[in-house]
Amino acid sequence: MRKLVQIPANKTFEVLVALTQALEGGDALFISEPEINGVARAEEVPAEVQDNTAVVIKSSGSTGRPKLVELSAEALLSSARATEQRIGEGQWLLSLPVNYVAGLMVLVRSVSSDRQPVLMNTQVPFTPEAFVRGASLMDEGKRYLSLVPTQLARLADAVDSDPMVYSSLRKFESILIGGQRADFSVMQKLKAMGINLISTYGMTETSGGCVYDGEPIGDIKLRVEDDKLEVSGSVLANNLPEWFSTNDLARFDESGKLEILGRADRVIISGGLKVSLDRVEEISKEIAGVAEIAAVGIDDREFGQRVAIGFEGTPEISDAISAHLVEIIGREAKPKKIKQFRDLPRLDSQKLDLQRIQQLMAE
Repeated sequence: MRKLVQIPANKTFEVLVALTQALEGGDALFISEPEINGVARAEEVPAEVQDNTAVVIKSSGSTGRPKLVELSAEALLSSARATEQRIGEGQWLLSLPVNYVAGLMVLVRSVSSDRQPVLMNTQVPFTPEAFVRGASLMDEGKRYLSLVPTQLARLADAVDSDPMVYSSLRKFESILIGGQRADFSVMQKLKAMGINLISTYGMTETSGGCVYDGEPIGDIKLRVEDDKLEVSGSVLANNLPEWFSTNDLARFDESGKLEILGRADRVIISGGLKVSLDRVEEISKEIAGVAEIAAVGIDDREFGQRVAIGFEGTPEISDAISAHLVEIIGREAKPKKIKQFRDLPRLDSQKLDLQRIQQLMAE
């Protein structure tokens, strides 16, 4: 057995040192939630883990209860090497919390390439100004960055008014975008400006991103069984079968690239008809004035469940959202409730907190 040590996420440099040791065979590492007012929030994790575990990390828990995932050094380093083979090797800028897999993998890639990353303060809100400051501290060689769509949208809003944001973005060899589906118009805008964005797909159980722009990296293999994506390869977490079922609905397009259609558990039955909540969100984003949106299912006496929508944007667009959903999907997608939020609840990973949003919409 192997000792498991806890380090709070806000002690990023300590995490980096402990991670290096864990990947070399030292104590295994669990990165707990950040300290609050200097007090660490110790979590209930085992004192010891199996010998092949290097890191224990929580899944994000955006649609369900977070769970502990054990990752070996082999899986983590395989993922890092696969990324290096696909996009190259260089210095990384850390902009994501390290107690989630996307932030952790920035550190793993840095250890793998023996390059010191630049560490942003991920415990405060991400801003374009902070991004520019972080980027200014990087070496002049190849630069890499991993963002979630919310961060990308903030940078996209700033590029037109702040030339330093645009200049800084252009200096990155590649920018990985993951965690959830990014807004198509934001991606297209920045790509047209010469910024190299790569859409990634992955999860904690796959050591982060394992599919880049629809194509598997490293030794990853993909297949679709009963409409659900299954993944195989050396990046998988401990104690998983050879083929891991992701619970994501997927298909391969005409060119053979992977297309994620949404979560299998993000489908509700309303009046006997299936409604994809991910599809509802995608359609709703077509309405001008929608800045961010979350669709959830809430109980309904007549229909069993119905769609409820929380959104950030201008208040007068509620009727337009509802009408557009009925036109494109059908009456089964007509929301029972639409509520405007100044700020939709989010997890530390910056993903929308769908459980909390569902609770608020059901009130």
